[in-house]
Amino acid sequence: MTEQGYIRQLINYIKKNLSKGYTLESLKWALINQGYPRMEVDRAIKITNEELAKEAPKFVEKPIIKVETEPQVEEKTLWQRIKSWFS
Repeated sequence: MTEQGYIRQLINYIKKNLSKGYTLESLKWALINQGYPRMEVDRAIKITNEELAKEAPKFVEKPIIKVETEPQVEEKTLWQRIKSWFS
């Protein structure tokens, strides 16, 4: 098997298991613990990320972010509250 075919198998494995909900980190260590060289696993992950980024939908519009704040309530000191009772 060629090196490209070998890396392609790792990429396919990673993509398949990402779709099942596994994290990249867990897949990376699972492959390394199964005896795959770390450099090849890292290379396959890099290529996988690049391919998935190309497939990701592009935002046509910028999302609208609304920030709502609560009205400021003026805090009165104890002296101001006592004074307001007599005015």
